[in-house]
Amino acid sequence: MFKRIIFPFLLIASLPVLTSYMSADNRSKVLIHTDLGDIKIVLYDETPKHRDNFLKLVQNHTLDSTLFHRVIQGFMIQGGDVDSKHAKPGVGLGNGELGYTIPAEFNPSLYHKRGALAGARQSDNVNPNRESSSCQFYIVQGRVYNDSLLNGIQAGMDQQAKQQIFTKIINDPANINLREAFIRAQQRYQALANGDSLNYLSTIINPQIEGEFAKSNHRIITEEQRNVYKTIGGAPHLDGGYTVFGEVVSGLETVDKIAAQQVDGNARPVVDIHVTMKVVK
Repeated sequence: MFKRIIFPFLLIASLPVLTSYMSADNRSKVLIHTDLGDIKIVLYDETPKHRDNFLKLVQNHTLDSTLFHRVIQGFMIQGGDVDSKHAKPGVGLGNGELGYTIPAEFNPSLYHKRGALAGARQSDNVNPNRESSSCQFYIVQGRVYNDSLLNGIQAGMDQQAKQQIFTKIINDPANINLREAFIRAQQRYQALANGDSLNYLSTIINPQIEGEFAKSNHRIITEEQRNVYKTIGGAPHLDGGYTVFGEVVSGLETVDKIAAQQVDGNARPVVDIHVTMKVVK
């Protein structure tokens, strides 16, 4: 039987894609009340599945009494675990779900700037389609980046795209001879630590990879996004990997307060931070 194989030795996969400012007028808004203050968010119409699901949870009070259970200063605050409502102090959280997921709604104009609201999810190895949690979400606190760091992230995104192209080529049944040659070369490298065969095969396949990459619609950090990440900040390495479906329009100071709380070894705040939500105009 033909088996799919990924060869991580050829190309090193790396980071993820993108976002932008959008008018909050006429969009659904939710007020998140916490023990440390209020956060007002707007939900994007460009991500209707996530918008409608979040509104349903708020209107049904499903998320009331949950906690911000995972907090990493300079990165994000995460909540929505339905098992956190009555969790005892010190208990690890993050597995509470509602029995379904939401299909990814990636949009190049929606990215992880400071204040972005996005859907948490399980890792790629068990969730290859990158579907979002039914209830768990996070808000980006983020940090400010410079051009050098953003260039590194862009290089990682390019490398990831090329890795995906390589995997597609090498697992194509029409390329079975090339695939078997790579397997033999990999085995030889592992046995003798001799990369000559791998290097030779790379010279054969790399031009095809570069050609496909040049024609592909690969992710690019735009100048607008660069300016945002260099001034306001965010978490650009998450772009394209998690669905951004809203943003904070007031209360970023509350996000900062929550992110600054003392946490335990599971990144759970030592003092619980409870949440209630309501739809507002």
